[in-house]
Formats: sequence, structure tokens, C-alpha cells
Amino acid sequence: MRVWIQSNSKSTSLAIQRQLRFKLLQQHIKISEEYPDLVITVGGDGTFLSAFHRFSNQLDHLLFIGIHTGHLGFYTDWQDNELDDLVRLIVQNQKKIIRFPLLDVKVSYTNGHQSHFLSLNESIIKRVSQTMRADVLIDGHKFERFRGDGISMSTPTGSTAYSKSIGGAIVDPSLEVMQFNEVAPINNRVYRTVNSSLILPQKQILTILPDRQTDYIVTVDNLSYDHCSIQKIEYQIAREKIQIAEYRPKQFWLRVKNAFLVN
Repeated sequence: MRVWIQSNSKSTSLAIQRQLRFKLLQQHIKISEEYPDLVITVGGDGTFLSAFHRFSNQLDHLLFIGIHTGHLGFYTDWQDNELDDLVRLIVQNQKKIIRFPLLDVKVSYTNGHQSHFLSLNESIIKRVSQTMRADVLIDGHKFERFRGDGISMSTPTGSTAYSKSIGGAIVDPSLEVMQFNEVAPINNRVYRTVNSSLILPQKQILTILPDRQTDYIVTVDNLSYDHCSIQKIEYQIAREKIQIAEYRPKQFWLRVKNAFLVN
């Protein structure tokens, strides 16, 4: 087995990374950044997202595990005092693989270039400072004319992140759906939007056709692309999925309870 350990830059996380590396090497597990079988992140959900994007072209054979060194995250199940248990279970290969849906993001620019991304949490389009205007299409049919701060598209696991903060629903990740949310839409006697979350199934495509401007910001999870001239963005549930090695069962709704509710 080939394992790669990715840490954030905090001293606590780097110390845990060194400890974990030593323990894995003691078990004759190879530490390699080249085509690993397992990626272990040390930090928080942000570190997990960075590792996902770093290895997003290898998802078909790659498993992820997260160790948290701060606040408990949705992708980081293990604590820094559980390294021995984690290494033992990795060696024993006692795991269940859980798969989460991803968002397929295709960006077409006015200069004819295109970009393709996979998103684990969400993708957002907005303007730097002014109101965004865009047509929203579902499967090629115009749904609405949007005016407001921006538009967010999220995965089920991403529904507990930014999407929730703007009024989106929390979606169980066993459902292969994506969620559309408007960010501060303008609604009055002249302008009207749906002003509600939309849950779209796997094979539907949502297209955003923004007005011709050169100051758009497109985010994909923790990545940001500024001052873009966008022709259109197409969103749908991706063919690929992220695979997480689960060595101890943890129900999604228990994660939600622990994150947002006081016991």
C-alpha cells in the first residue's frame, strides 16, 4: 500500500504528520506522493478539500481519510490521539468504502477557452462589486432571469457548508442530487426570481448565462478564479465520486447533530 499524508502548515498538524509517518513506516507501509492508494489529511475540512483537488485526477483508485486538529469537520473523523488505532485498522484493512457525489463544473469563457472542475462542496459565481444578472436554464430551457449577488451550486455534503448559511436545505449524501441557491436575490415589482432552493437530480444540467462583464468571480470549493469573462457555466452531478475509507461507522445525521446542535 502507498500512503500520502497531507497537512496544513500549523505546527500541531505538522507534528502529527511526522508521528503518523513514523508509525506507518514501522508497519512497512510506503509513504509516496506518486499515485497513492490512500491519502490521509491532517488539519480540517480545508486541508481535506485541498487534498481532494490535488488528487482529483486519481479518484477512481484513491481513498481518503481525515484527521482533525481543530474543530470537528464533516470529512475529518479521526482525532490526533487516535493514531495508533487508525494505523492498526489500516494495516488490518478493516474498512468500509463510502462514496459521495461530486459536482461537475464546466466554465466557458468569452475568448473561447474552457475549464473543467470537480467540486466536493460547492461552486459559486458572483461579480466583484456590482449586481449580477444572468439567465438560468435547466436542461436547455430558460427557468428564470436572476438579479442579485450571485448563485451557489452545492453537493449533498456541501449542503452543510456555505449553502446552509444562505438558507439551503441539508441533503443526505446518499441522494445523488445538486442544490441551486440564490445569493441575495433582488425581488420586487419589477424583478422576480424563484427565491428558493432547487434540488436537481443526477442527469439534469443547470446552465448559467451571465451578462457580458469581465469582473466575475468563480469559486470551486476553496479555489477562486477572479476577474473572469464568463460566457456560461454548466453544472451537473459528476460521473466521478470521492471515496472515503471508513473504519468505524458514523451516520451522516449524527455528524449534522454534532456540528450544529448543542447536546
